[in-house]
Amino acid sequence: MYHFYVIQCQSSGLRYKGHTQDLDARIRQHNGGKTTTTKRGGPWCLVYSESFPDRAMAVERERYYKTYVGSRELSTRMESSLKVRG
Repeated sequence: MYHFYVIQCQSSGLRYKGHTQDLDARIRQHNGGKTTTTKRGGPWCLVYSESFPDRAMAVERERYYKTYVGSRELSTRMESSLKVRG
């Protein structure tokens, strides 16, 4: 199983989008300073994820969500997700 994920820096509010096969290990890497793009921020927490049966689908979703239109859709999905949990 592969995952598209969004993590957020608790101190600055910045968000990072990515994909991985092992979500828990990847978040530990982000928080441990092992990832160049997130090593200066932190701590990072998972705010959204989607699961896919293969890597190609997760990469496709990541690329889409990094576009303008995809980013807007992702924001809407994240807001809806928070309302369901809240």
